[in-house]
Amino acid sequence: MAKTENILRVMEERKKATGVPMTLFAACPNSLSVIKASFRAAKRNNSPIYFATTLNQVDCDGGYTGMTQAEFTKILAREAAAVHYTGPYVVAIDHGGPWLKDKQSIERWDTERAMQGVKESYEAAILAGYDLIHVDPTVDIFLPKGEIIDIHVVVKRTVELIKHAEDFRKAHNLPPISYEVGTEEVHGGLADEKTFDTFLEGLKAGLHEVGLDDIWPCFIVGKVGTDLHTTFFDAEVARKLTAKVRPYGSYIKGHYSDDVDNPEDYPKAGMGAANVGPEFTMNEYEALAELEEEEKKQFAEGKVAQLSHMTEVLWQCVYESNRWKKWLHGEEVGKDLKECTPERQLWLVMTGCRYIWQKPEALVARQKLYDNLQHLGINAEEVVLMRIERNMDKYYHAFNIVNLNDYLK
Repeated sequence: MAKTENILRVMEERKKATGVPMTLFAACPNSLSVIKASFRAAKRNNSPIYFATTLNQVDCDGGYTGMTQAEFTKILAREAAAVHYTGPYVVAIDHGGPWLKDKQSIERWDTERAMQGVKESYEAAILAGYDLIHVDPTVDIFLPKGEIIDIHVVVKRTVELIKHAEDFRKAHNLPPISYEVGTEEVHGGLADEKTFDTFLEGLKAGLHEVGLDDIWPCFIVGKVGTDLHTTFFDAEVARKLTAKVRPYGSYIKGHYSDDVDNPEDYPKAGMGAANVGPEFTMNEYEALAELEEEEKKQFAEGKVAQLSHMTEVLWQCVYESNRWKKWLHGEEVGKDLKECTPERQLWLVMTGCRYIWQKPEALVARQKLYDNLQHLGINAEEVVLMRIERNMDKYYHAFNIVNLNDYLK
């Protein structure tokens, strides 16, 4: 049995034994700090950690974290060992589909090239020891503006990508892996129940046609009210979707669960897992800004020789990256960052920091900040990690998975 299915099986057994439902917590590892905090939180809560990793973050070209798939899994093993975390952790591709990697979209790769690029990313992930692949061919940049991709095309490409992954895995005699399909975003075409049903039926038939009756996704992403700009989880919708997928053996997976108002409702609604990502980038920025204020205070008292200019450097790096443009609202498109409201500027920079943490200027500023405070007896990295971990702990408790590792040994 694949690792993820085994965790889900134990969660289901514990629910039957105790009456307490559980939801698996997935973190988006958009920085080394988040990776470190994830293992520390997993260790403290005695529970699994799931890394949902986009191809923008980690890929054959290094992504914006600078890590290939093989390097990423080695770093995870190193950081797990650093805190003596011996429980299971899931390594997954998140949103693995054509044109979901910004480079493909910006350079307007044709369909064949984009699909081939995704397949090569799958191969590298499988060889590196990934446990799960989110197969997400729900975007087509060549469709007319406003037109939603045909759900039958989504099914066809999903089957093609799963078959490629399975053929490659079997050819290399590697252990079973798990799959996740669909998307929560409107462009995926799974926004209404009829289309959702069509997708499930088509996927079942499509996998049968290519001889993959034994392969079925453990997660199907559901549109459950949350996205990058909303924070309310619709438990009623989640229950309806769960009722549809459980007969297939799947669970609903939530994306964009950042800062959700009611995380405790996820397990009650039967959600199998939930992704959290940008929230931790913002936590990291907030901690660095807090530390910089202390640095400035000490500088004014003559105890620091040279300021790091931490947040100033981050703002400049985000601005120059142009990645903030990806998240502009309709009325903001075409505007310069400085033309947005102060609140929106701050939000765009905070969430955009995940793209630039590894920029040399950002690394130098952080090291200077850490060194300045270290001389004053302040462990700056510890402050940053604890800020991220605090929010991770919130999900471990709300999702009822504290001490789950006791049953996974």
